[in-house]
Amino acid sequence: MVLPSLQDNSSEAPVPEVQGRVVMTKIFVTGLKVEAEIGVYAHEKDRAQPLVVDVELDVPTAGASRLADTVNYETIGESARAIVAEGHIQLVEDFAERLARACLADGRVMRARVRVEKPLALAPHAAAAGVEITVVRG
Repeated sequence: MVLPSLQDNSSEAPVPEVQGRVVMTKIFVTGLKVEAEIGVYAHEKDRAQPLVVDVELDVPTAGASRLADTVNYETIGESARAIVAEGHIQLVEDFAERLARACLADGRVMRARVRVEKPLALAPHAAAAGVEITVVRG
């Protein structure tokens, strides 16, 4: 599986400090909508259904003044669409983990939290069902 890199930055970046403290920036995308062939039930095969994705990334970016100094949040959507384009996904847990790991491909990302909602999963009894996963650089 080859996913777009969140940034062309494969090396570990130095962690910026301000007055002896590490400064973390939370980069986020909320309400990202993607259509995915996802699910384990027969009625979910061979048809796309909506997912709503929220992503939060912790990135040390003290003093960032250029896009190259931080993670471009547009690439989060690109990574989500690349995962969906690979074909049917059994579980939202798998999609969430794959997206979190794609985010960690950028060496500056220290933590990725991915929340995936499947709005049609329990309709009309619930607004959505889904999962949230957090992956922390070890």
